[in-house]
Amino acid sequence: MIKAVIFDLDDTLYDEIDYCRSGFQAVSEFLSSVTQTIPAKAIFEILWKEFIEGNRTRTFNAALDKIKMPYDEQLIAELVNIYRTHIPQITLPQDSRNVLEQLSKKYILAMLTDGFLPAQKLKVQALGIEKFFKYIVYTEELGRDCWKPSPAGFEKILSTLEVKSENSVYVADNEKKDFIAPNKLGFLTVKLIRPASLHNITCPEIDAAAKYKIKQINQLPTLLEQF
Repeated sequence: MIKAVIFDLDDTLYDEIDYCRSGFQAVSEFLSSVTQTIPAKAIFEILWKEFIEGNRTRTFNAALDKIKMPYDEQLIAELVNIYRTHIPQITLPQDSRNVLEQLSKKYILAMLTDGFLPAQKLKVQALGIEKFFKYIVYTEELGRDCWKPSPAGFEKILSTLEVKSENSVYVADNEKKDFIAPNKLGFLTVKLIRPASLHNITCPEIDAAAKYKIKQINQLPTLLEQF
C-alpha cells in the first residue's frame, strides 16, 4: 500500500523552461542597466535564442559576444549569481495544484530536488507549494555528492517519514538521474512527461527508467489507486 508520494520539482510540478525565461529576463535587465544603451528586451531575445538553440553552458558568453560587451570570469560569475538568486516569475499550474491538494488528503507528501540551494528554495516559495509537503530534501544541503543519482536524499526521506521504500513513490522527469536510486531502493517510480520538458530523454542504463509513465500529472491519483 502506498503511504508516501515524493515529488521532484523542476519539470515535474511546473515547466522548468518558465524559470529559465524568468532568469534570463533578470540577467537582461541587469545588463541593460550596465550598458545603458541596449534595451533589456533586445538582450533577452539574444539570450533566449542561444538557449533555445541548445547553448546551455555558455549562453551568457555568447550573448555578450553578440552585444560586443567586454567580459571576464568575474562578470560571468555575477550573471550566474543573478540568474540563481533572482525572484522567479513562475506559477504553479492548476493541474499540479489540484493533484497536490487531492493527494495530501490521503498520502504523506514530500519533495526531493537537486539544484543550487538558493534557486531551489526561491522556486518553492514562488510556487507557493511548501504547505503541501511534510518534508523537503534539498540535496544541496546534504552535499554536492548527494545530488541524484545518489540514494542519500531518498534514504533521508525514508528515515524522516518513517516509511518503507515499498510503500513509497517517486514522481519525476529525468531518466538520466531521477530513477536510478529509488528503483534500486524499491520505490515505485513514475515518470511524468511534460510537453515542454528540458530533459525528456531515455537512458540505456539499467534501472534508469521509471516503472510507469504518465503524460499528465492529473493521471497520477488514478495510477496510485492501483496500489
